Amino acid sequence: MLTTTINLAINWSCKRTWKTASYNTSWCLLGCAIGDLGTIAYFQFMGIDWPVWAIMSLAILNGLITSILLETIILSRQMSFKLAFKTAIGMSLIAMIAMEVAMNITDVLLTGGAILTWWVIPIMLAAGFLTPLPYNYWRLKALGKGCH
Repeated sequence: MLTTTINLAINWSCKRTWKTASYNTSWCLLGCAIGDLGTIAYFQFMGIDWPVWAIMSLAILNGLITSILLETIILSRQMSFKLAFKTAIGMSLIAMIAMEVAMNITDVLLTGGAILTWWVIPIMLAAGFLTPLPYNYWRLKALGKGCH
């Protein structure tokens, strides 16, 4: 029986790892935000009357899809398209889902949900960035795995 141990007692003060984790998280945030905010904006501007939970669910799904597409495009500069897509799919879905949920919970708490205003977008993006950042740092430090 093969067992592995994961070191949870890592050095949390490595500036280089925080910088790399922040860079990776920023690219993920860009991809997620395009699909997420784009979906919410579409429903808001078109006046489509769906339940908030349905719009938010679709926004999360679209955010995940656009994040994977953006990562595939970025990675395809360094490797074949097929390998880039496989790598993008293999990224941490935990971090992407956490990012999406944080952004949408922030929207719901501050506006009632599925409403974009000039002041809520930066707060949503900050929540989306900060939520998965410690996990992305840990993943880099403990497992040596990053998105890029």
